[in-house]
Amino acid sequence: MVNTLPKREEMDPAFFWRMEDLYPSDQDWEEEYLVLENRISDLAQLKGTLKKGGKELLNVLQKKDEVNKLFERVYVYANQRYHQDTGNQVYQAMTGRSMALMTRLSDATAYLEPEILELEPELLVGWMKEEPELQIYRRFLEEQLRTREHILSAEMESVLAKAGEMGSSPQEIFTSFNNADLTFGTVKNDAGKEIMLTHGRYISFMESRNREVRKEAFETLYKAYEDHKNTLAACFNANLKQAAFFAGMRKYPSALEASLDEGNIPVSVYDNLIRAVHESMDSMYSYVQLRKKLLGVDTLHMYDVYAPMVEYTDKEISFEEAKKLVKEGLSVLGEEYGSILQEGFDNGWIDVYENQGKRSGAYSWGAYGTHPYVLLNYSGNLNAVFTLAHEMGHAIHSYYSDRTQPYVYAGYRIFVAEVASTCNEALLIHYLMEKADSKEEKAYLINYFLDQFKGTLFRQTMFAEFEKLMHQRFADEGSIPAQSICDLYYELNQQYFGPDMEVDSQIAMEWSRIPHFYTPFYVYQYATGFSAAIAISSKILAGEEGIVEKFRQFLSGGSSMDPIDLLKLCGVDMTTGDAVTEALRVFREYVSKLEKLV
Repeated sequence: MVNTLPKREEMDPAFFWRMEDLYPSDQDWEEEYLVLENRISDLAQLKGTLKKGGKELLNVLQKKDEVNKLFERVYVYANQRYHQDTGNQVYQAMTGRSMALMTRLSDATAYLEPEILELEPELLVGWMKEEPELQIYRRFLEEQLRTREHILSAEMESVLAKAGEMGSSPQEIFTSFNNADLTFGTVKNDAGKEIMLTHGRYISFMESRNREVRKEAFETLYKAYEDHKNTLAACFNANLKQAAFFAGMRKYPSALEASLDEGNIPVSVYDNLIRAVHESMDSMYSYVQLRKKLLGVDTLHMYDVYAPMVEYTDKEISFEEAKKLVKEGLSVLGEEYGSILQEGFDNGWIDVYENQGKRSGAYSWGAYGTHPYVLLNYSGNLNAVFTLAHEMGHAIHSYYSDRTQPYVYAGYRIFVAEVASTCNEALLIHYLMEKADSKEEKAYLINYFLDQFKGTLFRQTMFAEFEKLMHQRFADEGSIPAQSICDLYYELNQQYFGPDMEVDSQIAMEWSRIPHFYTPFYVYQYATGFSAAIAISSKILAGEEGIVEKFRQFLSGGSSMDPIDLLKLCGVDMTTGDAVTEALRVFREYVSKLEKLV
């Protein structure tokens, strides 16, 4: 008998996130949606007024923030309802309507940036003296002026806003295909029973000690993607095309520079990451060699990458136990942090278990003015515990930022988004290692930590290099055939895993299942964020004076400072590349520790 996932309505609501904290009902959402439509129209009517004086500029900026806050609530509610069951047609429709409204809002405010950029900086300084409330928008206005050359006329900004809905189509198509339409069939588990393969179960299969289970799951999953190779390549090419289009329209030399400029991140940070990892590839090869040795195989395959390298019974961890471990592991961050964590555990922040149609993976999201939310697909293993710590790191980062910053600066940049979450993981692994009462358990935890390095610092850098090469090639050639995408991805795997890895042909399709590629040049920040987090967690664990308070300042910063400057609050300078190099040194050190333990 095939073990299938339960439907949403068959599950215990005690493990659902409390979406009624955003809107008590869908009807309340509908009513606010209508209010928002009118407010967007009112905002559009203010076109041309902000040039009249400081009072008028302040009025437009305040109205913009009010409408954006309202839109955020409408958009997040619809999308999170959709993500809890992507097959639900009611929430599919609500999400589609909220996406359309986003385009209307972008169109309605398209005049804002061009009109601001017509103002002379000296005039703005004078207006701020006349209208003290404008001071809150000082950084916002300075950021507008910094990107002046990339802002178009009001008419062209309106056209780009309308094009935005089409620009998001590749991501929407991929999301629907990957989460709602694509099925993988079944594989035999360790007990020989036929189990339906899902996104959420795939990693569990890949962590099986039974090599045949891993092999079957690996081949079954990638066959499903291989069967749709050309469709997926067309979708990916459309994504490359939209990124190139918007970058070109905004007068950036490349999609990479357009993406990084949003956070004022130098392109050298991206390039230095890839360079630093290339220079330390020998440490990755040592890890692969150790993995091959500890697994006792003549040939190491790609489906052996997630299997535990050491013999240790990874007991099932209940969600209650997971919460306890996470809270204890993060106690070094102080009582205040722990109380916020507990509030999230107790008050409906988290949607815990997988169900039919639920979006794969995990994330933290939410709307300003309400608590953050966390989507999980909790599977009861150690990795799931770390995912809980990771996503609650995001959530508490948002909590601090929303509580401290006005709306205009509450959202933090992507560049720092992974720091708090990964710092949580680093603190938790240290706690668990200290708590370990046997050599076997400690070796198992080091194995896990090394896998985190491999999966974040090396793998995400490989993804980043793939993205850079793909976008460059698209800019040069205009289109990339499916087989060429696969060939390049396959070659990168050979480069990153080295001579002791048999790079199976199926891995050439892995690019086609990575959702983050549809948010161009996002993934490199997992690697830079991981490096910064290792540096900060090391300071916390060493008891550096004032570091916990500095970390809280970082969490509370939102986008009130450039990301590079926010990290400097904690004594981490990402422009030098030192944090990446240091993280790679720690990786090499832990490979050596594991070699000695086993």
